[in-house]
Amino acid sequence: MDDAAVARRSARDALGEIEPEPLRETLDERLATASMAPGALTLSSARAFDGRIDVRTLGELAAGVQLIYEGLSLTRQLAHEEPWASDPDSDIEADLAVVAADVLVSRGFSLLARTRAAERAVETVRTFGRDQTARETAEDPADIDRNLEADVFELATVAGVAAADETASEGLLAFVADLAHSYEGALPPATELLTQPTIDRLSRFADDSVEPAARGTGTDH
Repeated sequence: MDDAAVARRSARDALGEIEPEPLRETLDERLATASMAPGALTLSSARAFDGRIDVRTLGELAAGVQLIYEGLSLTRQLAHEEPWASDPDSDIEADLAVVAADVLVSRGFSLLARTRAAERAVETVRTFGRDQTARETAEDPADIDRNLEADVFELATVAGVAAADETASEGLLAFVADLAHSYEGALPPATELLTQPTIDRLSRFADDSVEPAARGTGTDH
């Protein structure tokens, strides 16, 4: 099973007991069509720093990152489209979407709460709130909007690298933030962003993090 599939299945499993049924259906429909790039990046980052790690055991970690992104991106969508103003008859559907966004973020937090990415998750949400406030008077709102993807990609990398008992460097975080700015429009599928050259680059960052002494031959003299 590839990383995107692991992330999607884990995210669905994390929401499996949500009630009532209309809310659960709303959540499932969103996950069915969502790009799994954040969750897949979490797993790819872990594997890059520890090739022996079984990323299938990190499903909840990937799901936590993915759900926080889905909740915040849905919140951003609702804030921009204002469905209550454009279609008064859609109040129930819009209200359901608001609840869904809250559930996604809160469940994502709960999955990351006891991990080394917990503080980064909190900062991601706080930054999102500040950005959306700044967006109201910004000359280029679209540029501010893309900050969410950059912050979530950094969260994914912090979470994945920490799962391998390592720490993401500033250079690595800058790289994944640039990756989030490398496309136009909606977040592409994981396979379009996490290409082999990108995976190789993650591995090079992992190699660079190894202490020089650890790169030796291991021969004693």
